[in-house]
Amino acid sequence: MRRHAVLAALAALLCGCTQIPDGLRPVDGFELGRYLGTWHEIARLDHSFERGLSQVSAEYSLADDGTVQVRNRGYDAARGQWREANGRARLAGPPDIGQLKVVFFWPFAGAYNILVLDPDYRHALVCGNTRAYFWILSRTPVIDPETRAALLAQARDMGFATEALIWVEQEAVTPGE
Repeated sequence: MRRHAVLAALAALLCGCTQIPDGLRPVDGFELGRYLGTWHEIARLDHSFERGLSQVSAEYSLADDGTVQVRNRGYDAARGQWREANGRARLAGPPDIGQLKVVFFWPFAGAYNILVLDPDYRHALVCGNTRAYFWILSRTPVIDPETRAALLAQARDMGFATEALIWVEQEAVTPGE
């Protein structure tokens, strides 16, 4: 039941919003196949659907129908359990543009805009349809200080509230894992 409440909240927040904030552009030269796999959430702006979660990750895999399966997972220490949301994504435009539509609760689609992407697909800055939805992602659970500073500077230059970022704890040991 709790999982459905999380999914419903996500759907309500992203209801039909598949656009990009003014003045921003998704990356071009995007290769979906290289983006697939696991991404760790390094930092995020606060939202009810992720509040209190640590060790947050997203796994992207290609489905037989050409859509992308999305599995978001985080540990809720207050409840002592993992929370998970599963959805589907598809490209929102040309295949070489880093912009997807993500559905966790049909028929509501949310924007997933990749604004910055390391040439080796190691780090990314991602936002939703407004600057209130923002994430720093990495292929590894921890990033080095230089990379962190560079990503923060880019995010600040794009108008994101970097002072409000929540830095996600990634190294905790959880019972029952």
